[in-house]
Parts: sequence; structure tokens; C-alpha cells
Amino acid sequence: MKIKRNWLIPIVAIVSVQCLFASSIALAQKDWPTRSISLVVPFAAGGPTDTIARLIAVPMGQALGQTVIVDNVPGAGGTIASTKVARATPDGYTIYIHHMGMATANALYDKLPYDPLTSFEYIGQVADVPMVLLGKKDLPANNFKELEAYIKANGSKVTMANAGPGAVSQLCGLLFQSRLGIKLTNIPYKGTGPALTDLLGGQVDLLCDQTTQTIPYIKDGRVKVFGTTTMKRLPAIPNVPTLNEQGLKGFEVKVWHGVYAPKGTPQPVLDKLNAALKKALNSPDVRKRLEDANIDIVPMEKVSAQGLKSHLESEINIWGPVIRKSNISD
Repeated sequence: MKIKRNWLIPIVAIVSVQCLFASSIALAQKDWPTRSISLVVPFAAGGPTDTIARLIAVPMGQALGQTVIVDNVPGAGGTIASTKVARATPDGYTIYIHHMGMATANALYDKLPYDPLTSFEYIGQVADVPMVLLGKKDLPANNFKELEAYIKANGSKVTMANAGPGAVSQLCGLLFQSRLGIKLTNIPYKGTGPALTDLLGGQVDLLCDQTTQTIPYIKDGRVKVFGTTTMKRLPAIPNVPTLNEQGLKGFEVKVWHGVYAPKGTPQPVLDKLNAALKKALNSPDVRKRLEDANIDIVPMEKVSAQGLKSHLESEINIWGPVIRKSNISD
């Protein structure tokens, strides 16, 4: 019996340590967060994604009782930031906001150091930024039907600007050309700022861009607008018809955003993050500021893990074929 007792001592000790470790993890999750949280943004400060991040960071931090710090990690269309988050410790202190680029990465890049579908936990969708199809002020066409006729008559003589390979403006333009069955001359820029500047200056004919920076130019008549890329007309420009209602049935491109965490982040922590995100998006101040920036908050049922996961899967299925069919560097 003495030998048996000695043999049991290490086993009891191991079990005790395991129970103590499990209890400490549970306690840590219960008390989480105890320090500031990093909200990684895959683009430079000042853009639409950064704007949304900064608007939700403060109220999320207030809900969690800790500061949420925006961390801009630009480069490579978001893959640098995505890799950083995928490899981060899954403790809830690193979270990530990204737009529809999460759905296009697999088709755009041959080898990714992460998988958009399996390397992250889902917290919830956030907001959509609508887009508009614009033309230079002196373009002969004055409405969508005239534009369609003009494009069919001139083909590759028509130039279409975009913000560079893989940018949403390029994807929108590719989808537009695909639906018309005509290839235009696509001109890439290093960002939508320079592309919009050249459109305003008349150096290019067309541009598909986000409403966050184009509404003032539309209202001032400095560009022509041929339609929105949404299913419903936009309150900010109610007289502008959608491309869908003008014949491009089902044409919808919105720069949607979602919040993620590294794979393996504990569920209790994810639940707290989701609750904080919902509280932030329900804040009257946040809603007003997003509305003023022509950014649409998604319905609350989409501010969920399943809502974001389902939307990401759907967007991958939509954009993958479009990107692979096109010469994306064109």
C-alpha cells in the first residue's frame, strides 16, 4: 500500500496543477480585459476603414472598461495586418477591422500566410460604405443609357481609373465591365485620392468610388454621376438612381467591414467584444457621425459571428470568379 500511495502523489499533484491552471484561465476570462486593447486597421489613417475604427474604438473601450487603441498597419492590400493579427496571441487584446478585402485576398494573392476563413474568430459586421459610378464633367454622356451607348461605341478608348490592383474601385470597375461585356482601358493609381483628382481634372473618363469622399463633388456638379452601386437609393443623393434599377440587375458593391480576433480567442472574451461592438453601434453619437459620413450601419442581426462568417463566405463566392477571370494587374 505504501508503494501505491507514493505512486499516486505525482498524479494528484499533476491533476491539482491542471485544475489550478484551468481555474486561473477561467478567472482571467471573467476579469478580462485588464489592460488596453489594440484594434488593428490594415490601412493608413484617414481612409474610410480608419474612420470607422476610430468611431467605434472609444465607445467599445467605454463598454469594456479599457482603452481601445487604433493601430494602423498598412501595406500589401491588408495582408501585412491580416498576418499580424492571425499570428497574435489569442487573448482578446488584439482585434482586427477589415473591409471586403478579406474576401478577395485568396483570389488576389497566390500564397497567403493566413486563411481568411479559418485563421480568425468572427465578432461581427459593422458598416457598409456605398459606392457611385462617376464620370468626368465633360463626358458626352449625361445618364446611364447614354453612357452605355457611349461605351459600346468607343470601347477601349474609354478610360476607367482605379486605386490600384485589388482596390475596391478596381473590383467595382471590373464587375461593371463584365456586366456590360466590354473591356475599357483601366488606369491604376496609388490610391483613390490621385484617381479622383485626375477624374476632376478630366484626365480620365470614369471612376467607381466610395461616397465618403465623392458626395461633395456630386452635389457641386464637379463630376457626373451615373448611378449608385446599392439596391436602394441613397438618402444623401436621392435623385441618383441605382445601377440596379437602370438595367444592371443585382449590381451591388458596398465596402462592408467586419471585426475579427485571432483564431482560438476564448468564447467568453468574444462574447464581451461582440456586446461592446453592438453597444458602440447603438450609440446615438456614433450612428449620427456614421450617417453624416454616408456610412450605413448594418442591421443588428448581422453584428454577430454567424452574420459576419456567412457574409464573408458569400463575398468570396462572388468576387473570386470575377478576379480570376480578369487580369487584376491591368
